Amino acid sequence: MSSDNIKKVLNKGKGVLQLTPTWVPRGFNEPGHRLRLHPDDYFAFGMDRGGICERWLGSVTVALNGPKTGATEGMSYVLADPDTKETILFADAVKELGADLIGSALQEKYGTWPTFAKLYDYDKPLFHHLHLTEERANKIGRHGKPEAYYFPIQYNPYLGKFPLTYFGFDPSTTKEEVMECIRNYGVRDTRITELSRAYRVQLGTGWYTPAGVIHAPASVVTYEPQWNSDVNTIMENVTMGEVNPENLLTDCQPKEEKGNADALFAQIDWEESTRKDYKQKYFRAPKPLPETQKGLSEKWVAYANEWIAAKEVTVAPGAKVKLGDEACYCALVVQGHGKFGTFECEAPGVLRYGDISGDEFFVSESAAKKGIVVENTSSYEPLIILQNFANNNPAVPQTL
Repeated sequence: MSSDNIKKVLNKGKGVLQLTPTWVPRGFNEPGHRLRLHPDDYFAFGMDRGGICERWLGSVTVALNGPKTGATEGMSYVLADPDTKETILFADAVKELGADLIGSALQEKYGTWPTFAKLYDYDKPLFHHLHLTEERANKIGRHGKPEAYYFPIQYNPYLGKFPLTYFGFDPSTTKEEVMECIRNYGVRDTRITELSRAYRVQLGTGWYTPAGVIHAPASVVTYEPQWNSDVNTIMENVTMGEVNPENLLTDCQPKEEKGNADALFAQIDWEESTRKDYKQKYFRAPKPLPETQKGLSEKWVAYANEWIAAKEVTVAPGAKVKLGDEACYCALVVQGHGKFGTFECEAPGVLRYGDISGDEFFVSESAAKKGIVVENTSSYEPLIILQNFANNNPAVPQTL
């Protein structure tokens, strides 16, 4: 689609783009079946690719998903024409529209939309792993991956098989104990989480996880705003009986470091992974905003970091409000139905693979600043929307 036509799509939506669902399969673990995808469609990519365990939101990033990864796997699409179902790669729209979409600050600093969010849905806990810092990820041509977690009630009628998340290591852990686990990854079950500490998930709350901190997320559907990357170093070789291949330990090492245990250990941010006050620093209780309009309540659910932010917005039944923000964002409707700007919006019941939904939108900076009129057309249930931002929104709280 030409540049002029992409601009017409944005103008028609008055600064808002409607996005289509982006599903991502994984060859490990198993789906929790809570993403509102039809039960028959969780293996839509083929049995050899594994089940669909994630939905990516507002993504310009290709998934790091093995040799059969599609060229645009993990990347979002814009619904350009509801009648013909014509779509545009969201990354192309960002490239063409630039500051008209994401604002001059992000365009000048990054040249793109530098973050995205996902819903991930695993029935079992994930392996103990870490994400590379920006400096280390740059060595393999990628970006670092700090991330935040929020546990939405609407997607969690069932908490999976292990609703606890491991963060870092117990402060008494020695470096040699961890090195022993790394050296023996391909030899025996190292049970590395015996060195860690776990917290039971509280729905409606969240955490911030810096790059370099080792962690093993719970079997709970998680809304995860994160930096624009998909880099992992898996340091747990057996997770609830499932063996994690040794390449998952070394995939994100540069060639000159492949298999070097000392270099793998150096990926760990040891100070943050072993800090005694980890919960005090990184647990995120929601921060409500003062009420400014009747029928509108807002609360920050990811904040106090230099990378990403997220907010939960609730519009009461029958209410019509103007949602104003200082930066562009991606929006996900998790409950209810109504109007989002010029668009009909609704949280899906059941989606087939390939269906178009009315729950995901990207709001340009100018439209966000003017304010989006949101109307809850239900007489009974609230309209609830999650918004994820990059690091250029001055309204984001920077303290706990």
